[in-house]
Amino acid sequence: MGRARRRAPELGLAEAVALAAALPNLTVVGSEVVRLPEARAGTLFGSGKVAELKERFAAAEVDLVLVDGPVTPVQQRNLEREWKVKLLDRTGLILEIFADRARTREGVLQVELAALSYQRTRLVRAWTHLERQRGGFGFVGGPGETQIESDRRAIDEEVVKLRRQLAKVVRTRELHRAARAKVPFPVVALVGYTNAGKSTLFNRLTGADVLARDMLFATLDPTMRGIRLPDGQKVILSDTVGFISDLPTELVAAFRATLEEVLSADLILHVRDIAHPETEEQAADVAEILDTLGVSHEVPLFEVWNKVDLLTPEARVALDTREDRLPRVFAVSALTGEGIGPLLDAIARALAADRVEEEVFVPFAEGRKRARLHEMGVVVAETPGEDGHRIRVRWSSRQKGEIAAAD
Repeated sequence: MGRARRRAPELGLAEAVALAAALPNLTVVGSEVVRLPEARAGTLFGSGKVAELKERFAAAEVDLVLVDGPVTPVQQRNLEREWKVKLLDRTGLILEIFADRARTREGVLQVELAALSYQRTRLVRAWTHLERQRGGFGFVGGPGETQIESDRRAIDEEVVKLRRQLAKVVRTRELHRAARAKVPFPVVALVGYTNAGKSTLFNRLTGADVLARDMLFATLDPTMRGIRLPDGQKVILSDTVGFISDLPTELVAAFRATLEEVLSADLILHVRDIAHPETEEQAADVAEILDTLGVSHEVPLFEVWNKVDLLTPEARVALDTREDRLPRVFAVSALTGEGIGPLLDAIARALAADRVEEEVFVPFAEGRKRARLHEMGVVVAETPGEDGHRIRVRWSSRQKGEIAAAD
């Protein structure tokens, strides 16, 4: 069912169906855009539409209805009672997908925390995911079928417990990041709308075998690999979860830590499905989420126009001659390898250009700062003086900022 958005309702519906298809053991038997002159507070739809849909759901033996948009707890409860089905709104569906896909300990904890935050606001819904023996949160099946009011205190206690566990996992990951910082390879982060081809590009660049499928949210947990650029420079490439329009606020907050590699990246590759009819709108959504995450506009960003192999010859010619195409835009096919060479060369040039050689003075009293410079591997030469060390460094703007922030 459609939702109010700046895009064509039919394309929004296609995305919603693709989201549903990303859940295992779920068969979509029908979909349509339902025009809403105004949303009803109690039932979302008007009484006539509610009655019509009830008959159709019963005839098709529907068990689950997905509404691609926000549904209030009251609307959800009333529609479930009237239609005798389970109902998920967009946020609930995305949470289900994330719950099914999370593999790392941190990913699982982040999803559970997001689900609790969502459930806490929906006291008319059951929350029984703590009893579950498998993936998912019981919205689609299992013990969550019964409609009971959530216990706010129990949820809060579980949130405290999860945050404690998550803090331990995050500390461990920070230790790993600190260890990587001692071998200061630049970080190149892949971001983009879900199903834009990030994982396929990641596999093409690294030779890895990350799950890459024509499915929304095929990648959830971030994956990192080292690659060597044409100039011999080694970098760390990070694949991240795909973004999506109207990403649930619970997940933006919960996955902020997971996306820290983007926040600390030296270069961002924004991978776009250039063959998608709404590629411009998808790009706008990605830019909005990057701003929400607090990604600095000073970090260099390349646009990677992926899936050129899906374009018609005419569309390909038009793409190559677009007047708005900037120097930092690269047309590629992660599937066939077309355009990958020029992209890698540009990455190497950008990272090399970002490194400057400077001299810094470090007083003897600031031994920790001197040690950190050596840990980062940026020291070219060092000369001790009467009051401290004159240190010649070759570093990136990010590394320079990290040292400045520590002062």
